[in-house]
Amino acid sequence: MQPVELARKLVKEMDDHRSVSVSRVYVPNEYTVYLSPADREQFAGYEDQLREELSDYLTEHARRERYVLLTTPRVKLETDADLDVGEFGIATRLVRGPRPESDAPATQAAPGATMIYKAPEGAEPPPEQPFGPATASLTIDGQRHPLPDHSVVLGRSKDCDIRLADPNVSRRHAEVRPADPGYVIVDLDSTNGIEVDGKRVKELELTDGIRFNLGTTEVLFSEESS
Repeated sequence: MQPVELARKLVKEMDDHRSVSVSRVYVPNEYTVYLSPADREQFAGYEDQLREELSDYLTEHARRERYVLLTTPRVKLETDADLDVGEFGIATRLVRGPRPESDAPATQAAPGATMIYKAPEGAEPPPEQPFGPATASLTIDGQRHPLPDHSVVLGRSKDCDIRLADPNVSRRHAEVRPADPGYVIVDLDSTNGIEVDGKRVKELELTDGIRFNLGTTEVLFSEESS
């Protein structure tokens, strides 16, 4: 059982339980994950961090898809002795916040039907890449940041995936997104933008060895050969 499988299936449940209003698409904001006792035990040392990371993953997916969340997604882990090792269930629920939108769906009294999944057998991904193996990375001030298989936001804000201690960088400066193939980096309407070879660009296709600047910070993109 790997966190990457939980993340992917949570996103699937979000997509499958969309609620379309007049002008918005609402998605569940409460997710209960049921695990076998053995699988729950393996997360015991970092369960709080895992729930927070899964919540962030759902938030980012909702932002990319332009879904509306009534509150920050809440992920709960529960133990179900009827599940075998590698099996897990997910139940979703939409809960109205303290000041809900006027056209938001009503709070569900109870979670919907629990979907049961079987995690595929395979090698454990590296610990620094909890949501999928990465063959690409960004090097900033000598520190390497492996890129996962989902979008990564760079900026000064503590909420960014990669924080840059550069006063010339905006709070949410740019976003690295998976593309087909490879990755692209997109300016998020920052003050100083993305510069490559002295020219400011809105979007840049990332190729092995390319260097670009965010503010006064130089970033190197590199790809490992497969």
